[in-house]
Amino acid sequence: MKMKTKFIYLVLTGLAVACVGLSPTALAVTPPPDGSYPNQNTAEDEDALFSLTTDSDNTAIGFDGLDSNTAGSDNALARWIWRLTGRLNTSRSLHTATFLQNGMVLVAGGQDGSFNASASAELYDPASGTWTVTGSLNTARAQHTATLLQNGMVLVAGGFDCCAHGRPTMIQSISASAELYDPVSRTWTVTGSLNTARYSHTATLLQNGMVLVAGGLESNFNALASAELYDPASGTWAATDSLNTARGNHTATLLPNGKVLVAGGYRAGMPTASAELYDPASGTWRVTGSLNTARLDHTATLLRNGMVLVAGGFDNNFITSASAELYNPASGTWTATGSLNTARDRHTATLLQNGKVLVAGGYNSTNGYLARAELYDLASGTWTATGSLITARRQHTATLLQNRMVLLAGGAGRNTQHLASAELGRVQR
Repeated sequence: MKMKTKFIYLVLTGLAVACVGLSPTALAVTPPPDGSYPNQNTAEDEDALFSLTTDSDNTAIGFDGLDSNTAGSDNALARWIWRLTGRLNTSRSLHTATFLQNGMVLVAGGQDGSFNASASAELYDPASGTWTVTGSLNTARAQHTATLLQNGMVLVAGGFDCCAHGRPTMIQSISASAELYDPVSRTWTVTGSLNTARYSHTATLLQNGMVLVAGGLESNFNALASAELYDPASGTWAATDSLNTARGNHTATLLPNGKVLVAGGYRAGMPTASAELYDPASGTWRVTGSLNTARLDHTATLLRNGMVLVAGGFDNNFITSASAELYNPASGTWTATGSLNTARDRHTATLLQNGKVLVAGGYNSTNGYLARAELYDLASGTWTATGSLITARRQHTATLLQNRMVLLAGGAGRNTQHLASAELGRVQR
């Protein structure tokens, strides 16, 4: 009970970071993991640092184009640099960002600068480096999930409306609603509601085109074990086998074999080390090897070799961790790998085209909001510090663009600000 009380306090003060800023050490919630999309999630003289490899120049935003990196071509001098791009129309954190089939990025919902859940949505155009307001959600929401469907539409589900009138202990409602965004008409349409209202859950696009939603939290901060499937053909949800361990603030990763790996998260008042696999063929969950370190608010990234890299988050003592580990689907076991240079939670992790993983931002109690970034190299199993972000942030989103740049958008910043700033990262040779 003591640990559950501690978690509830951390969640509430985390919401306060997004709502009224009660504590700089507060726990907030990570944007939904992008493990199911492994191919997606101010110096004025920067142009000279990039070299062309295709004809898709991005001169409108001040970059010369794509860098010359290919898999295995990085050397010790390679370093990421960051440059501001167009500002969001609405400052926000706890939102989602989805890379669309047309190359644009859809940002939706989250908490705005007035500390309320937002219904606003906007599109980022990499060609112009600008954000354009698009159709608003039918339901304001934060800490929801957004999933790109095979037909190009985006499914948004669940979330909460919190902190109205600057009262962080007041969760106004947990949503079971879901809606679809059509990139052609740029409008949202209500679709079937979840069977169970939830937030801090995961949503994974399965190989059969259906969407698996698993776990999450309900209004009393209790973890959920229920899971359900969305069928785009009928627009309805159907219950599927429940998780063996109720959890929220976990990660879900689609493996090459079509199964879904769920790892860590919050349960029964504390972080868990348990992990399990969902098999779409049988519609059942089975326990797999446990993490070496219990954790929540971590990241999980599917690597090119089929292994899954988990990094950071809160450990069993609710202390931000620098540890990282690898899951091997063949053996069902976890192996410790090199630790992050900086312990962090609510950061982002992005698989790059060269096979490395870029971790950016986050928070820890020693350094506060982080501008630090680092790269993981699977070949050596080590992390290397790289160029720092322009703006320290957590609860932001990271999206890999077609031009190999990484777009960071929004989040929470120092002095509990909700950020409207966005920045682009690129490798410097």
